Amino acid sequence: MKIKSYSLLLIILLFSGVACTDLEEQWYSAVVPETFFNTEQDVKAALYRSFTHARWYVQEDRWQLQEMTADQFAITTKGPHWYNGGENYRYHYHEWTVNDGWIWQSWRGSLMGVALALDTKQDLENLDYSTVGLTEVDKASHLMQLQTLIAYFYLRGLDFFGGLPIFTSNEGENIPRSTDKETFEHIEGLLLEAIPQLPKKVAGEKEEGALRMGAAAGMLAQLYFNAESYIGESRFTECAAICQGIINGEYGDYNLDPTWNGALGFYNNESPEVIWSAPSEFNKLQYDWMWNRFYHYETYKYFGLDGGAWNGHHLQPSRKPTGDIYTEFKLGKPYEKFDDGDLRKMPYLYKGGGKYEGMFLVGDQISPYGTSYGTQEYKDEVISFVDMVATFKKVGDEYPDIASLPSTMADGEENTGVRLVKAPMPNLADESLRWGADNVIIRLAEVYYMLAECKLRAGEEQAAADLINTVRERNFEDGNDPNPVTADNLDEYRMLDEWGVEFLGEGRRRTDLIRWNKFVTDEWWDHEASGSEHLRRFPVPEDALSGNNALEQNPGYN
Repeated sequence: MKIKSYSLLLIILLFSGVACTDLEEQWYSAVVPETFFNTEQDVKAALYRSFTHARWYVQEDRWQLQEMTADQFAITTKGPHWYNGGENYRYHYHEWTVNDGWIWQSWRGSLMGVALALDTKQDLENLDYSTVGLTEVDKASHLMQLQTLIAYFYLRGLDFFGGLPIFTSNEGENIPRSTDKETFEHIEGLLLEAIPQLPKKVAGEKEEGALRMGAAAGMLAQLYFNAESYIGESRFTECAAICQGIINGEYGDYNLDPTWNGALGFYNNESPEVIWSAPSEFNKLQYDWMWNRFYHYETYKYFGLDGGAWNGHHLQPSRKPTGDIYTEFKLGKPYEKFDDGDLRKMPYLYKGGGKYEGMFLVGDQISPYGTSYGTQEYKDEVISFVDMVATFKKVGDEYPDIASLPSTMADGEENTGVRLVKAPMPNLADESLRWGADNVIIRLAEVYYMLAECKLRAGEEQAAADLINTVRERNFEDGNDPNPVTADNLDEYRMLDEWGVEFLGEGRRRTDLIRWNKFVTDEWWDHEASGSEHLRRFPVPEDALSGNNALEQNPGYN
């Protein structure tokens, strides 16, 4: 009879601080697997726990670290709101510390994800599936899904921190960090073993959160794509081969969605473009956290819904307080990077029946459903979101004219910045669709862009341009793209612009900047280049070092 050990899980939980909100298990010092796997539902419940953690993991603090340290979003101080003890400034200015919460939760979340998936995998390996009405084929699929999930958590942890402690069971304590290369090779080995044993997606199948062959192949492509950043080795050739295979259908049946919002909308679980996603449904694992922070306190009147929001996040400004576009830096300016004819650049408006247009809250917030009014600086005035950051209400009082206004993280107002509506919102008539769009983690457009960048780096500019334009054309009426990518205009900055436009707000921007060596060398709005290479990785959090004296800190943070 096997007695389970929870050493790794207990270490993580003892030093966890605030746990993820869906942690409701009761933990016992010893449990017997044979007593709790009695039915197929018991097996699925164990699987779901690991995937529920993954659903939490792909948003919240990991999303913040990817986006709020980069050049597309900001959380400015708005009157008395959002200073947060300087936290938002530290991430924007690259002055984070070993005690900052987003970093700790990301370290903890990565290793806890490994622990949960590894624990379940070990239990299911020893289970006779025939006793619960399942087959050996089911067992292989479940085990390899969990193995792929372990690889995913390690992949993200490698991206954030570099080498991690490598666990092959949950019985180890105070394990030191492996090297970057060892962690890279561990991830690679897990995925290479899992890929041929996972099922392929069949045309017409919905994506409901399970990991198929295409998802594991996509993760391996991501690993190779960023290998120079991770281990100083170019693996773009290997990445390109996998991407081409995914596009060719070797890992399952996937196709680009014909519409710009098909992979993002209310019914995106039916999109042929989605390779892996975290399911979301109104009042059932809905993922509303990060999008609520974009919306003004009264945005729900514009949507025609009830509820409230936090009025924190917004796009970094493309324009100075005077209205002139910034020309001092190439990065950032996300709203103006969208061509005027781009269907996504239209103001967001729900059209009914699950259909909508546009992707931004910009300009006067008046819709057929209601009007959003100010509650702070613009109290009782119609809110009009502007692509600028400045305290315009201080003109004539503290500043003589608009040209005198500063534009920094400290100068926000309640209407500051364009707001992103990446996950569509219905009105009350279709309330059941609220938060109904699944959180897409990997989609085929990313595969096209990875392959395009690989070809660009190989000197095949026209082939790269063709791949990007294949995705771009759906963003314009009748495919009439006014600014297509060409062999002549495609350079590192245009490539970064294309990543930024297509995947705005999808939690990847920091990684893209690092891969192109722009994260610590280039400027963007209210952000000067530090030139400090160690900032390409986050520090090992102080709480982690306190809980495991075998851990060593990353260079530059001692």
